[in-house]
Amino acid sequence: MRLYAVFSLLLLAALCLATRTQGAERDTLTFRIVSYNVENLFDCQHDSLKDDYEFLPQAARRWTYSKYRRKLDALARTLIATGGWTPPALVALCEVENDTVMRDLTRRSILREAGYRYLMTHSPDWRGIDVALLYQPHLFKPIHCRSIRIDPPTPGQRPTRDVLHVSGLLLNLDTLDVFIAHLPSRSGGARQTEPYRLAVARRLKAAVDSICRRRMRPQVILMGDFNDTPADRSIRHALQAAAPPRSSEALQPRALYHLLARRTARHTKPWQHHIRGSYKYRGRWQLLDHIIVSGLLLRPGTPLYTDESMAGIATHPFLLTDDPKHGGLQPWRTYQGPRYLGGYSDHLPVYADFRLLY
Repeated sequence: MRLYAVFSLLLLAALCLATRTQGAERDTLTFRIVSYNVENLFDCQHDSLKDDYEFLPQAARRWTYSKYRRKLDALARTLIATGGWTPPALVALCEVENDTVMRDLTRRSILREAGYRYLMTHSPDWRGIDVALLYQPHLFKPIHCRSIRIDPPTPGQRPTRDVLHVSGLLLNLDTLDVFIAHLPSRSGGARQTEPYRLAVARRLKAAVDSICRRRMRPQVILMGDFNDTPADRSIRHALQAAAPPRSSEALQPRALYHLLARRTARHTKPWQHHIRGSYKYRGRWQLLDHIIVSGLLLRPGTPLYTDESMAGIATHPFLLTDDPKHGGLQPWRTYQGPRYLGGYSDHLPVYADFRLLY
């Protein structure tokens, strides 16, 4: 009996030591994700199946190879700076034309040293613009990729971009589901085009709900340019994405929460104090670029964790220029109509940091 007691104590001590050792071996990694509408990243070659004539050397925009290469390096610089001079782990890109521009961005720009790989859609969009995901293969290993085709709500209406869905493994072997969307624009009027954005948002929500039903621990991120603000119906009603509750106890693990919905201008630098969105239209800042996550990712203590305080809008000075008409600053665009300005994009990148235990 005494021998059994001694053996039990030794076994308990060994278990405690193993638990401590296992805990000590767990490591923490912080990585950043970015969503960026890069404003018409077209190559200089005509695609016979697409209406890309305006971005050719002989067209009105005079889109030459030198301008194209300059834009590639500008976008690469932006991504590295937005990652805190460390390349972000995941980057959602909107308004990229094809595999050519993605290969050139990842292999022939200053981003080539980052070792990115990419996945993208090939949508029926008439102009030929798509969405893509850049990923660091040592941090995110894709195991499944699909394009979600969107049917126009009205027969004969112009087709829009597919939604990109990528499932991948993190360092701790947990699955992360990433959705990237570029909803139809407001060209023609916000109210008139809203039904199309609502249709895309509902299709996206159905896809996310399907993932949440299948995963025991759904870790979902939605990114992209939704052409709507957090207060619009596509976000509030169709996606049902609200600001996170003040108490973590009220979080629903399968609900969607908007990391930037409560965004306020808490900037300290003089050129940043008035920037309250990712896009400026007629003198008014709007948040059209979004990062939305499932509630499980907002619970402290989970292996993959983020918080709204860890998300923001990249306002690097080189991305901004004076707004002579409305005052203040605005994104430094590549084009203003047909006029070449030589800037980066008409959108600012948005980002969020995540802590991973592995």
